[in-house]
Amino acid sequence: MAEEAHSQVIDQVVQEALDKANLTARNLSAVAVTIGPGLSLCLRVGVRKARKLAGSFNLPIIGIHHMEAHCLVARLIERELEFPFMALLISGGHNLLILAHDLGHYIQLGTTIDDAIGEAYDKTAKWLGLDMSRSGGPALEELAQEGDAESIKFSTPMKQHRDCNFSYAGLKTQVRLAIGSHNINPEIPISSASSQDRRSRADIAASFQRVAVLHLEERCDRAIEWARKIEPSIKHLVVSGGVASNQYVRARLDHVVKKNNLQLVCPPPKLCTDNGVMVAWTGIEHFCMGRFDPPPPADEHEDYVYDLRPRWPLGEEYAEGRSEARSLRTARIHPSLTSIIQASLQQQ
Repeated sequence: MAEEAHSQVIDQVVQEALDKANLTARNLSAVAVTIGPGLSLCLRVGVRKARKLAGSFNLPIIGIHHMEAHCLVARLIERELEFPFMALLISGGHNLLILAHDLGHYIQLGTTIDDAIGEAYDKTAKWLGLDMSRSGGPALEELAQEGDAESIKFSTPMKQHRDCNFSYAGLKTQVRLAIGSHNINPEIPISSASSQDRRSRADIAASFQRVAVLHLEERCDRAIEWARKIEPSIKHLVVSGGVASNQYVRARLDHVVKKNNLQLVCPPPKLCTDNGVMVAWTGIEHFCMGRFDPPPPADEHEDYVYDLRPRWPLGEEYAEGRSEARSLRTARIHPSLTSIIQASLQQQ
């Protein structure tokens, strides 16, 4: 279904983007497209369209790492943001702490071992009967403002692990138990809840948000310490991805960076969620460095096997960041973007 939904709109979306920019495909210098990580079926739709467009107009093509695009779009907004810097990338599918040495050169300080924070926000919002039409995160953030964040003593995840990895599966379980103990029926929307029921839901939302973001704060604090061992000159922490639109998240992380004498850089909310601008900008950065593939053939065969990288690490894992708590599968993981670029540089 996801592949079909993408296929139905991609031609229209690309044409609308060109129209809004007052351009035609003949005005383009290159085509950038996300090749991973993500769902193969959806990636294939985008890559097929990009290769067809590039082939038709003899344009170079640039394969983009989705998470690198989230990271680098901050450089479009904050022109003084220079390498090296740190980045926290938080979304529905990813939690990633990285040290960005240079374009295409990243060290992974921490990642999620199960569920990402955005997924935890969405599930909690759904269980609380919130309006999911604009995704659960904004609805939960709004409800949390009505609640007492100290009313329910959820445990902060992974306190016993002295690393920078993330886990939200256990916190989700705690939330479900709290919802059950308060006799909250998720089938009853928040708009129909009694005043007492609404207060209980607000307290759970606020308590969840406090602990979920505290987990981010603690991991960021340690990651800054690690990053400074490697690159003492870092001055910025970039926070991007869909969850970076959350104002409570921004405020708490701003406290962390100020405590560590860093500056917080957050793209505007419209550039935090998945968007074409971040992919285009990352394409520009690599294109200017001469990192692109030649135009594909205009008559590429339908059976052509596309280079899709559904499980594609951004950087190499920092030695101190390896955790016994890690449960990530390692089968069929593509070599990291950093290792690929470093290998190509050595061959030049």
